[in-house]
Amino acid sequence: MAGVDYLADERNKAQFDVDAMKIVWAGSRHAFEVSDRISKLVANDPAFAKDERTMMPRKELFKNTLRKAAYAWKKINELRLSEEEASKLRFYVDEPAFTDLHWGMFVPFIKGQGTDEQQQKWLSLAYKMQIIGCYAQTELGHGSNVQGLETTATFDPQTDEFVIHSPTLTSSKWWPGGLGKVSTHAVVFARLITDGKEYGVHGFIVQLRSLEDHQPLPGVTVGDIGMKFGNGAYNTMDNGVLRFDHVRIPRDHMLMRFSQVTRDGKYKQSDVPRQLVYGTMVYVRQTIVQDASSALSRAVCIATRYSAVRRQFGSQNGGPETQVIDYKTQQSRLFPLLASAYAFRFAGEWLKWLYTDVTQRLQANDFSTLPEAHACTAGLKSLTTSATADAIEECRKLCGGHGYLCTSGLPELFAVYVPACTYEGDNIVMLLQVARFLMKTVSQLAFGKQLTGTIAYMGRLEHLMECRCSVQKAEDWLNPSAVLEVFEARAARMSVSGAQRLSNFTNPEEGFAELSADLVEAAVAHCQLIVVSKFIEKLQQDIPGQGVKEQLKALCGIYYLYLLHKHQGDFLATSCITPKQASLANDLLRTLYSQVRPNAVALVDAFNYTDHYLGSILGCYDGNVYAKLYDAAWKDPLNESVVPDGYQEFIRPLLKRQLGNAKL
Repeated sequence: MAGVDYLADERNKAQFDVDAMKIVWAGSRHAFEVSDRISKLVANDPAFAKDERTMMPRKELFKNTLRKAAYAWKKINELRLSEEEASKLRFYVDEPAFTDLHWGMFVPFIKGQGTDEQQQKWLSLAYKMQIIGCYAQTELGHGSNVQGLETTATFDPQTDEFVIHSPTLTSSKWWPGGLGKVSTHAVVFARLITDGKEYGVHGFIVQLRSLEDHQPLPGVTVGDIGMKFGNGAYNTMDNGVLRFDHVRIPRDHMLMRFSQVTRDGKYKQSDVPRQLVYGTMVYVRQTIVQDASSALSRAVCIATRYSAVRRQFGSQNGGPETQVIDYKTQQSRLFPLLASAYAFRFAGEWLKWLYTDVTQRLQANDFSTLPEAHACTAGLKSLTTSATADAIEECRKLCGGHGYLCTSGLPELFAVYVPACTYEGDNIVMLLQVARFLMKTVSQLAFGKQLTGTIAYMGRLEHLMECRCSVQKAEDWLNPSAVLEVFEARAARMSVSGAQRLSNFTNPEEGFAELSADLVEAAVAHCQLIVVSKFIEKLQQDIPGQGVKEQLKALCGIYYLYLLHKHQGDFLATSCITPKQASLANDLLRTLYSQVRPNAVALVDAFNYTDHYLGSILGCYDGNVYAKLYDAAWKDPLNESVVPDGYQEFIRPLLKRQLGNAKL
């Protein structure tokens, strides 16, 4: 039945202009057009097919990824794609590969930390992919605690070289993507030692493999760390292990934008402010928040379409059963995740603006907004990646038994996504950084410090400690200023309560360690406030398209009311709302679910994902799920023979022997 749209009825129910929403989701008409064109280019090219991925042995899987990466690079050059188009192409190819680290970490890091000469030298090679780079920071024994890294870089004034060395087993670099089998070079983080003194961890460019035959250079031991969680998934990436045995590199391979070692071994800071280092970090973390909205929207798209196709129970007199999406239990689990995808999208958009703003300020030597920007990107990285990892798994459960099949796309999506909770800063460590920032902010309030940005609400502390929520009927919860005040009051009261309890300790560090679990909750409250406020700000803009703003308002309401319901304990314990107001919020939430219901399929259509990118039979655009599941089953390698390999050896003797015994 080619060309039948099993979801046509759902699409006809939509009460808004889906094409206009696609542009809101993409961020601009330009961004939409680029994404649309490139995603179709990838989807229509059989060289990028990925249906077999979850069934491939590791070596075959890895080689196939190398083939796709090489083919993608060829396409980028043939079609003369811009940097924007090339990065979209890699995104839609949807296969973790060494190129992610080369373009996503190696290149930005050299841009951020290299001198002009170093950038000229290394970036010209990296941009043409004449060298392939990775980012070697994490070690077997240290991840988040970068200051604890053990690899050393000792300056030898005799030869004008650094000696890079792994003194212990735990100092082996462990996890860098692209390192295991592909990268020719790495930015290696090591403790700088010169003149018998240590100067902390710095970045060095180290060549690992010969550009002639790809053999590791003398003193370099390098390999892959082995299979990771999930079928296919992140196993397309050669996460690596790396050890150095007194490897020598020229002195100018130290990235010297912020500090140098002179020819005679003197360590000196340059007049370029150290704070600029944070620019790269803010950049990488804002891309992670964007990625969270992409991964979450994919899972939600699959679960929403399948919930509309799948019918269970509720048949009247032999009529059709009820669509699963019509059950309130399904809506109350699914629709908040749909709302979160949009919420994270807009938070990511705002972070992009913040990155530009911070960069411009840094260039003008204005560091005033840096601590807040740092705390905010750390917090949103943690909040969005944790929520997304949990949400993908929830979407798998929302798809019932079939969600467990690899062809549903959800197990692989989960396994690919979940490392984001750890890399670029473990999520709990990130929240502890936010908590420190909040405690510092509260302690500075006494000195009348001016607060700006996402922390400005703390400047109204007296009001927020006293205010009472004005909600009297369910619809009052649609009033953005009332909602913001409640979220601000909760965050402020949790921070103040943490600060008060901290002040009872004579040693603040001891106090912080003791209260850390509670302080993390205060940090979460602060981060959720940021996401809610950015969603509300988005709705204050002019958004064209018939019915589009109404849908976004409903989703925004679902997002904050779901948080209110989920963290009801916080809101009640800090007396921000009354139990009656909490119950009214819940009534409104149910109403909003009913409002979103006829629009649900159209709202996930607005993500504009091709079937190729979604990689899910359950989420296919036409909803023809059962025929496709049935056909796919026969393609499994186990079905290549009717009688399984091993029948003669193991099944037949068993059956024959049992028959023999039955006669006794």
